[in-house]
Amino acid sequence: MSPQRSPSFLAEHVERLSRTHLRDLLRDTGRGERLRHRVGPILLDLSRQKLDAPALGALGAHVEASGWQAARDAMFAGEPINTSEHRAVLHTALRAGGSHLPSLAPREARQEIEQTLQRIERLIQAIERGEAASMGLPATITDVVNIGIGGSDLGPRLAVRALAPFHVPHMRSHFLTNVDGQAAHELMRQLDPKRTLVIVVSKTFTTQETLLNGNVLRDWIVRAYEGDARAATRHFIAVSANTAEAERWGVPASNVYPMWDFVGGRFSLWSAVGLSLALAIGMDHFRALLAGAARIDDHFRTAPWQENLPVLLSLIEYWNRNGLGTTSRAVVPYADLLGDLTSYLQQLEMESLGKQVTSQGQPATQSTSAVVWGSVGTNAQHAYFQALHQGTDVVPLEFIGVVRPAHTLRSNHDALLSNLLAQAAALALGKTFDEALAEVKSGDEAARRVLAAQRTFPGDRPSTLILLDSLTPESLGALIALYEHKVFMLGHLWDINAFDQWGVELGKVIARQILPALDGQVDDLTDFDSATRASIEAIQERREG
Repeated sequence: MSPQRSPSFLAEHVERLSRTHLRDLLRDTGRGERLRHRVGPILLDLSRQKLDAPALGALGAHVEASGWQAARDAMFAGEPINTSEHRAVLHTALRAGGSHLPSLAPREARQEIEQTLQRIERLIQAIERGEAASMGLPATITDVVNIGIGGSDLGPRLAVRALAPFHVPHMRSHFLTNVDGQAAHELMRQLDPKRTLVIVVSKTFTTQETLLNGNVLRDWIVRAYEGDARAATRHFIAVSANTAEAERWGVPASNVYPMWDFVGGRFSLWSAVGLSLALAIGMDHFRALLAGAARIDDHFRTAPWQENLPVLLSLIEYWNRNGLGTTSRAVVPYADLLGDLTSYLQQLEMESLGKQVTSQGQPATQSTSAVVWGSVGTNAQHAYFQALHQGTDVVPLEFIGVVRPAHTLRSNHDALLSNLLAQAAALALGKTFDEALAEVKSGDEAARRVLAAQRTFPGDRPSTLILLDSLTPESLGALIALYEHKVFMLGHLWDINAFDQWGVELGKVIARQILPALDGQVDDLTDFDSATRASIEAIQERREG
């Protein structure tokens, strides 16, 4: 079958439900109760999704027949489920210390993880006591700059911003990711180089963007010490699997923290990649983040599919993508502190699931990753919600709200939550032509009907609501782990490897070929395609002008 066609076991349910509007489904309160589930600080409400008990039952029968429990257990046990690279996938082991269940991960991996956590804790305690110099760092640190890209940036960036109310005093966090020099330029204007700690995060320590920015900040700090490169080394920590390369670059081995082949970048927040976060919120709160994730790990390992939040979330995505044929999903957190969540999920989901061949190298028979996009509400309502309500394409949404905010502005928060709930209701219920016509009081009949048509909302547009009791390290850890396990489940259902990312590599290879041409080191451009060659020539011409 083609990737666009509904799987046969869903076809009858898709056809049947095409004749049923969401407003009718929402009249069944029993259905709503079956589609709302809580784990700790998270409530998952799927009642506004366009499916009923028989459709959900068909999805459940499909996932049960897939052997998902065995696949899940293989991941937790450290079997090499990343088959293209023959690697284990053990991000769950990074937070196993907060779990109520024994870890299935290999003992050696668990020991390495705990040793690294203890190193991070000693570092944080030394800085908090004013003893950073004893760790080979500057005596006074007021600013921490995390240099990384992709998974070495998005996870820590999301969490540092989301947990701003938990930041330790007198420590500011910054992130430098893009090779556009403007960001580095502005950062150097703001900070005191002698009070800045730089964390360079790169698994291979060869990432072009990361090393370019690292070199810029290293030169800046060396200048502050009047050319004393040795003094400048105190300002750098590396997180890398390539200790030798980090040392060659100038980071002492004592200040290199490990990354492991069994943890992919987009799943690495819980490791030393989260060092900038741990410095921002302190070790107790960092361990609370791990414990929140471990709680979802335990739930994923023990709950039946009917109550299992990651499984249910993956089945809804499967239903919308492969049953109803939707091509994108909007994620709209009604919380400014979660403003980086959508960017984080774009990498987590689209880099993991954007595959067109199966784990066996055969063409995928089902459509895989949808496009993930969105921004914070209520801003989003005044940007693209018009298209979501009345446009020709149906786009499922994920609304994320926080019940108890970190501030005391109750009227603001009530307005925020009322907008969230109103948008979810409006998308689901819509407004009929007759309802719109009744609202139009003036004009002749023809004009009234024209205006009513423009004021009609089709509704029947699905959404998921995720409510956090409050935004804390524990609830954030649980939320991120929920999405991680959803990704695992979709990779399993689509029979693709969610833990490699070969599609990222080709552009990097070509970029390394283009760079010397832009610098004028390559005279013969005939090896490039005609469009690339013309672009290089245009850039060179305008530079010279």
